[in-house]
Amino acid sequence: MRTVLAIDGGNSKTDVALVGEDGSVLARGRGGGFQPQSTGVAAAVEQVRRTLAAMLPGPPPYADHVAAYLAGADLPVEEEALRAEMLDRGLAPQVVVGNDTFALLRAGASGPWGVAVACGAGVNAVGVSPTGEVARFPALGKFTGDWGGGIGLGEETLWHAVRAEDGRGPATVLAEVVRTWFGMASVTDVALALHFGDLPPDRLTELARPLLLAARDGDAIALSLVERQAQEVVVLAEVAMRRLDLLGTPTEVVLGGGVLTARDPLLSGLIETGLARCAPHAKTVVVDVPPIAGAALLGLDRIGAAQAAKDRVRSALDS
Repeated sequence: MRTVLAIDGGNSKTDVALVGEDGSVLARGRGGGFQPQSTGVAAAVEQVRRTLAAMLPGPPPYADHVAAYLAGADLPVEEEALRAEMLDRGLAPQVVVGNDTFALLRAGASGPWGVAVACGAGVNAVGVSPTGEVARFPALGKFTGDWGGGIGLGEETLWHAVRAEDGRGPATVLAEVVRTWFGMASVTDVALALHFGDLPPDRLTELARPLLLAARDGDAIALSLVERQAQEVVVLAEVAMRRLDLLGTPTEVVLGGGVLTARDPLLSGLIETGLARCAPHAKTVVVDVPPIAGAALLGLDRIGAAQAAKDRVRSALDS
């Protein structure tokens, strides 16, 4: 029986699963975050190899096919560098590497095509047409036109909170939100803790939840940020569909990442309304299975596995 090694490499964790051609899950494991931009390609892949070595007996190759969908694989040149490193280490004779948003799409859509928008720590989107054409974005942050996600929303929350506290900006409950959330006497203290390294920058993602609550309670600044985030999600999906000529076609728009899977009623409603205006035939799907299931499904697609195998692995990896 042929096997697929599915890899979902995220910023905070890396999930791996060895899957049989019949959809059976033969082994699962979890390792540390996959961060090739900060650690380098070789070190990031080594992190995956150590996870596999702890999970599977014997030396590589570990499977017939690797389906690796990874954070940090934002550009084709990055995908190719990661693929080459995995081949050099002999993880499998066949390796496919893609951005983790493709795994989100495959995990949430009913078939192999559609549009996916991820809003986790950052934002990204991909689209795949019924004929296999792809639409994607560089997704490298503000200098490639991106806005929002957990880090972005946290930074905006802090920016408005500082200005409300020192008088440069309008009053907002976000100042009290930031002080209370981090247990500090002032918002400036929070900013200084970030500056001196006493507070890790990734903790700003925690502010997304109280920001959403403040928006629901009617704070004007918080509401403006949530409205903008909804607009960004909608425009990513709209542009991907336009590039693939899908605006007039019933298309699944898969929403994933922590900000969207929280299913905040205000944010979700704004996204639904925005998509209904620009793509009335689109159907939103909030992903309800982990991205590792999407990586496994893409791997099974590649080796031509039966639909029953795909149904089996989706069910197994969702448990």
